[in-house]
Amino acid sequence: MSIQTLIETKVKEGFLALYNIEIPSVEFQATRKDFEGDITVVVFPLLRYKKGNPVQIGEDLGKYLVENIEEITNYNVVKGFLNLVIDDSFYVNFFNQISTNTSYGFVNENKIDARMVEYSSPNTNKPLHLGHVRNVLLGYSVAAILKASGKKVYKTQIINDRGIHICKSMLAWEKFGNGETPNSTGLKGDKLVGNYYVKFDQEYKKEIAALIASGISEDDAKKQAPLFIEAQEMLRKWESGDEKVVALWETMNGWVYKGFDVTYKNIGVDFDKLYYESNTYLLGKDVIEEGLKTNVFFKKEDGSVWCNLTDEGLDEKLVLRSDGTAVYMTQDIGTAIQRSKDMPDVGGMVYTVGNEQDYHFKVLFLILKKLGYSWASQLHHLSYGMVDLPSGKMKSREGTVVDADDLMDEMTDTARTISQELGKLEGYSNEEKEELYKIIGLGALKYFILKVDPKKRILFDPKSSVDFQGNTGPFIQYTYARIQSIIRKATFDYSQPVAIELHDKEKELIKQLELYPEIIQQAANNYSPAVIANYTYELVKEFNSFYQNVHILGEEDQDKKTFRVQLAKKVADTIKSAFNLLGIQVPERM
Repeated sequence: MSIQTLIETKVKEGFLALYNIEIPSVEFQATRKDFEGDITVVVFPLLRYKKGNPVQIGEDLGKYLVENIEEITNYNVVKGFLNLVIDDSFYVNFFNQISTNTSYGFVNENKIDARMVEYSSPNTNKPLHLGHVRNVLLGYSVAAILKASGKKVYKTQIINDRGIHICKSMLAWEKFGNGETPNSTGLKGDKLVGNYYVKFDQEYKKEIAALIASGISEDDAKKQAPLFIEAQEMLRKWESGDEKVVALWETMNGWVYKGFDVTYKNIGVDFDKLYYESNTYLLGKDVIEEGLKTNVFFKKEDGSVWCNLTDEGLDEKLVLRSDGTAVYMTQDIGTAIQRSKDMPDVGGMVYTVGNEQDYHFKVLFLILKKLGYSWASQLHHLSYGMVDLPSGKMKSREGTVVDADDLMDEMTDTARTISQELGKLEGYSNEEKEELYKIIGLGALKYFILKVDPKKRILFDPKSSVDFQGNTGPFIQYTYARIQSIIRKATFDYSQPVAIELHDKEKELIKQLELYPEIIQQAANNYSPAVIANYTYELVKEFNSFYQNVHILGEEDQDKKTFRVQLAKKVADTIKSAFNLLGIQVPERM
């Protein structure tokens, strides 16, 4: 049991014993540096249950806690803050318990309460870009955090492999490609196909301009352009199973999938199960029929089917057109239900999708609740803001998107340049240097994106992210490598626990380590890797303060030296563990 959990239990007991009042929770914060104490109970929120002077209530609780928790040796009250002094022996004993626990902070998997996390879900007409990078990093990290918190997790994506946009790149390749392939061009398949999506747009604009010049309105020109009409015809043929069109679709999608696989491998993410829109786009229509019978949906005079969500503060939502064709909502309803059948132990789903779809997911979750699915109350939209670059907004069809592969290469180049300027890699082979540049560059990219609350928009600056000072990935990686250097130089046996009187810096560091399990649960509850990222930064800052204020290998007292090496090692283990949850590697040397 953590000291905070113990104190919370005793504060509740004390409130009941002193005032005959039950309280639901207790608010804590770290004790301010200018006051004596290790953990602070905030008294002000308790005034809603017990009216009175907050200082007196703090005094009453402080006295009760000292009498009932042997680890609390003293207390003081400043206004509405009860500062508690914890005996060093608690922290030493706590540290000795966790120092060799490799899974410290992680909860054993609950096999009957699984979560599905969906992320990436790209279109097969272009490569992955910067927007996908934030998506996959968030989804992959949240999946890892949920697993660490005790959930069984399935990582999945639905690949958008059909539709008019796919046909546009197919048609452009057919017309202008001259049979070129990834092998003949040396291009990744997703990039080759993406080039033809851009080519379609270029040629389509020429046709529109020509039609407008002949006197046709812009709206009519867009509909009457021959390329657009041909793309629509190609989609119709695909839907009817035309052998030639389907064969081209399979070939070009195959190129794209191989390209995606390379990008996913390089960025360090994977999936447990894949869904394809070509297999799911007809799902949901049978559910609509059932929902009509139970009055979840209603039919209008033109035959279209709707769901009335006005009681929930939304509007009426179309789920089936008057001609009987489905809309995206129908498909998403059907896919969610299909997933619950495929993975019957799943008790909830997380959708990693940009914030422009906030309304869509509100509607989807409400409809699934109305349909009576118990897991619908455990659906979460992991909504995130856009990633901007100093150069401005990206547009796929115009070819101005920042390609994910190019971005990763740029990050490696930036790490190479800065590392060479700092001269930190003497004695490394070229191969070792290149591997390290990738680890630093990708770590910088991932940390920069994940340290920000998902809901916030990001302005991403590659150069400032690769900084060896401040709240950055490389700063944390460098601290980890520094600790590994200390451990390599510690040639004595430091495996056995020791009892010492703690230095203030040691105590502060252990207090940070004690928070780790709670931080994992907090990150899981909030679906926020930023909680893990910023905790790791605080831990590293605390370690660097410790490193600057005490001797480690230079300490003459052998017990203190042993303890400090153990403490440094546990900090490194925790950094590595936390960074694993963010999908970031840590180098042994730097």
